[in-house]
Amino acid sequence: MAKKLFVGNLSWGIDDAALEEAFASYGAIDEAVVIVDRATGRSKGFGFVTFADDSAADAAIAEMNEKEVDGRPVTVNEARPMAPREE
Repeated sequence: MAKKLFVGNLSWGIDDAALEEAFASYGAIDEAVVIVDRATGRSKGFGFVTFADDSAADAAIAEMNEKEVDGRPVTVNEARPMAPREE
């Protein structure tokens, strides 16, 4: 089963490929996405990495949390479902 991780405090210049490369040593990655601002196209400073294997995701959380990626210490934890928006 796949497990999605939240990765916060990313540098503004990081892209999807760089995010995937940072986590690739832990196992097969289904998807790595940096969330970008629609207006500027610049990173919002966070993204998501989806691992095919739960144990690989757990290892990535344990080893990558507070580790420097592109000069900034990142926060890594299991992603939570998005809260419903009130209109």
